[in-house]
Amino acid sequence: MIETQQPSPGLKALDRLVGTWKVTGGVEGTVRYEWMPGRFFLVQHVDLTQFGEPVTGMEVIGNLRPFGEPAGADVVSRYYDSVGNTFDYVYELEGDRLTIWAGAKGGPAYFEGTFDAGDTTLTGEWVYPGGGGYASTSTRI
Repeated sequence: MIETQQPSPGLKALDRLVGTWKVTGGVEGTVRYEWMPGRFFLVQHVDLTQFGEPVTGMEVIGNLRPFGEPAGADVVSRYYDSVGNTFDYVYELEGDRLTIWAGAKGGPAYFEGTFDAGDTTLTGEWVYPGGGGYASTSTRI
């Protein structure tokens, strides 16, 4: 008998991100989230200006499930951009608070934001060790 896999509750919670968002604050531009068929992976398409430079990228968000293994507990991602960077993140949504850690969960670099009641605005801040973070507001368009 083949075991039927289902997307994790932590991943399903990120459905609130699906759609296109205008980003303002420390970066400017748009991001768009969409589900891959099966809803095991959420894909983010990035078109931003950061530090005066254009950056486009793509991020794949989901639970790791190596061949023959059960899915991992954390919702993780890998981001690829037009200047050759690859970044790993861990996502967690508790209530209206979204936390995205750069690198390992609980690490010193992270985004923490809050959704408004209608899920039309996500307001928060990137925090970097040693300073240099920035406020960010994403508005659904």
